[in-house]
Amino acid sequence: MKRIASLLIALLALSGVSAGPAPHLHLVYEFGYNTKAASAGQGTGTTTVDILGPAKDGGVMISGTDYWWNTARPRAANTCEVYPNGNVNCAERPYAISPMQLTLFPMLGHSYFKALDANAKATWTHTFTVYAAVIPGGSGSLGTPNTWKSTYSYVGKGAIPDSSPLVLVQAHGRLAQQGGNHLKADSKQRIAYDPVHKVPAVISDVRTYVPQTSVYSNALVSLQLTKINGKL
Repeated sequence: MKRIASLLIALLALSGVSAGPAPHLHLVYEFGYNTKAASAGQGTGTTTVDILGPAKDGGVMISGTDYWWNTARPRAANTCEVYPNGNVNCAERPYAISPMQLTLFPMLGHSYFKALDANAKATWTHTFTVYAAVIPGGSGSLGTPNTWKSTYSYVGKGAIPDSSPLVLVQAHGRLAQQGGNHLKADSKQRIAYDPVHKVPAVISDVRTYVPQTSVYSNALVSLQLTKINGKL
């Protein structure tokens, strides 16, 4: 496990190095969309994430693929660049990112949870942007790429009892679309962060779109880490 942690830190810390063959960090999360993450059931599936190595401008390339429960084929992989602060840039066609990846990808930035390094009960604020076309839910229809500005406040709650080394983090913020229909969404998150592997282990993200126009104005994204490079 220490070797896996060292690999992750090395991959995410590199900057200014030309991309080339590099060992992949492979993460697997069970997800739930408008339901809790589970191994089976309507609205559930798995998201596999590969850290593909450093890009020339300091970010890392990340590829994510969703496998929805009870479907024959996975979705096409979405490849985006993630920067240390959590900025995400899906700059190549089809510019796509799924709702689960919209929640998860920024948290894989090397500095996203940096405030917890010195204090598991730290409080901080954070702003990042995501440029992507968000695929809505299980429908698979693709939207137009836009920039979403996200501003969050975080409170570290310390170690989770009987779940060492996981740290509980509570967050709330707002996502604001910078073009298109100028949509907004309020987000409340509960995160079990693994400070050893530098990745979120469990995420609950409740997004409420503003203004609320129907019962579909609320969305839940639930993620639970099940594998790191084939192990956990």
